[in-house]
Amino acid sequence: MSTATLPLAHPMTRARDALQAALDDHFGADGAPRVVPVGAVGAGGPHARERDPWAADRPTALVHVTASAVLLGPWGGDGTAPACGRCLALRWQRLRSRSERNALETAGPDGPRPAGAWPVLTGHVRDTVTALCEALLRGPLPAPPAEHPADRALPQVTRLDLANLTIRTYPLLADPLCPDCGHHAPAAAGAEPLALAPRPKPDPDAYRLRSAFSYPLPTDALANPVCGALGAGTWTDVTSSTTAPVAGSAFVRGYAGLHDVTWSGQENSFATSRRLAFLEGLERYAGTHRRGGRAPVVGSYEELRADAVDPEVCGLYSPETYRDDPLTDPFDPGRPIPWEWGWSLRDDRPVLVPSRLVYYSAPLAGDNFVFECSNGCAIGGCLEEAVLGGLLELVERDSFLNGWYGAARLPRVDLTTVGSPTAVAMAERAALQGYDVHVFDNRIDLAIPAVTVVGVRRDGGPGTLSFAAAASLDPRSAVEGALSEVLSYIPHLSRQTAERRDELEAMADDFFLVRHLKDHPQLYGLPRMSAYARAYLEPSPARPFDEVYGDWERHGRPRTGDLRDDVAVVRDELVAAGHDVIVVDQTSPEQERAGLRTVATVVPGLLPIDFGWNRQRALLMPRLRTALRRGGHRGSDLTDADVVRAPHPFP
Repeated sequence: MSTATLPLAHPMTRARDALQAALDDHFGADGAPRVVPVGAVGAGGPHARERDPWAADRPTALVHVTASAVLLGPWGGDGTAPACGRCLALRWQRLRSRSERNALETAGPDGPRPAGAWPVLTGHVRDTVTALCEALLRGPLPAPPAEHPADRALPQVTRLDLANLTIRTYPLLADPLCPDCGHHAPAAAGAEPLALAPRPKPDPDAYRLRSAFSYPLPTDALANPVCGALGAGTWTDVTSSTTAPVAGSAFVRGYAGLHDVTWSGQENSFATSRRLAFLEGLERYAGTHRRGGRAPVVGSYEELRADAVDPEVCGLYSPETYRDDPLTDPFDPGRPIPWEWGWSLRDDRPVLVPSRLVYYSAPLAGDNFVFECSNGCAIGGCLEEAVLGGLLELVERDSFLNGWYGAARLPRVDLTTVGSPTAVAMAERAALQGYDVHVFDNRIDLAIPAVTVVGVRRDGGPGTLSFAAAASLDPRSAVEGALSEVLSYIPHLSRQTAERRDELEAMADDFFLVRHLKDHPQLYGLPRMSAYARAYLEPSPARPFDEVYGDWERHGRPRTGDLRDDVAVVRDELVAAGHDVIVVDQTSPEQERAGLRTVATVVPGLLPIDFGWNRQRALLMPRLRTALRRGGHRGSDLTDADVVRAPHPFP
């Protein structure tokens, strides 16, 4: 874009020029720091450079003028993670409101239009900016205020509030895809071998090698209102009577525009919840979009089939969905689409996986045959931790969907026999909220422990049912995990049902109105939807925990003390059921710096979780018909008449 797009009369141009002139007077035209506006034009995108009049100055600029503040930086840092001015602009832009981001990112070459003469740079502002530049350019750099060494090691950004001259400083993580300082590699010729390494565990019954608090997370850089990589901050729900929730969120641009991606922790202390929330946020960050590494391979399935996963085996939508849903198109094996290199743990070879199944918020790129979610994505302190977490999540969702759509009569577990004080305490908290909790062994045809917990409101009022599931090599851990999930939902379910009552009643009349993730669990806040959950609600004898899981504990559960062996048990169980087991490395540079790994695990043929009644792949997949028979739950395959035709309640 030429400077004609933003004329001299544009308020941002006037403010920028006035501040640049003040700095030129003080430092001299040759030595003055460069000033650029932020928020007048989009900072990223394929045409950012040609549309930005200040593109040449932006990477090295020290002063950045926004509508409400002046930002100074990046400055300082120990040099191990350098960032530039465009990194700052990109991070800042992603924290704007939905309307402001749409104006910057989709409004065309003219960008947002000003509504008044802003920003106003008074003499006080110009003097303060000059003094700050003097300190950053000529004096010893001030010590960053962050408490954690990981934050202090990063470049810093100082914000001067134009309303009250308040000054705050925040650390900045470089954007790995920055067009000016990021590293961009061509498409890979193949995946690097992905070998599982021995990982001795501190405890044979543990599945994390280190505490979540041991990782050097730059938490101030991850969440701050100026340039937070994950969001503008976190919030705690001090009103929750069952858990200590901490959450954050950010708008992420995906196939249907901007959507709110929330990351949270739901533990029994706010400190632990906050740390787990950041880890989940990093997992989401790596899984929504490619954040580094090599460019995807582009080609058709017909061209690449010798090395590629067949998307049909992973599940496709019904012909009616492709006919009626304007965001989807049928899979065309002759159409070029982007692919990511993964590694088959079954065949020990590289495998191409559709990008659509790996990066679940990527904008449409001709591969809109399916919309994946975070299913199978996991973060860990090493590859083995991440792979184990991802595979267990796939097992959890597959087991839940087989049980739900197949109306399976699952064995009920006597919660008093679990031998977990934590589980008993959580059940008591649920009782205080007016809910009974029922625990079910949700194993279908895989030996890996999978548990479903159902919270049932005793008086049958709104907020009637709450479902959650978990899978773990430790069945007690699976029970506790599913209970914790249910407890995080039930304090709010009655209110959510009341607030959306008319909308939810319409969904109960027409399931095709169920379109979003939140619709699925909230629909079962309606008392009338209990009719579809009879398999979980009809009386059944509760069996002792040791009776249900005794054989697994004695003969199936690995106890070698090596995490690699734990992964191998899950892999071998899936392979024995006829599936490949594929791992795609999603790790971003920010995660590598903290000693973390993130992966997407893909097991073609397992039932995938989908949200929206018109986009249910599981209903069409062969496994839904056969798994219950294979697991001994029934004597024959499911017929179409046997399938429960109601949206799943998975949260």
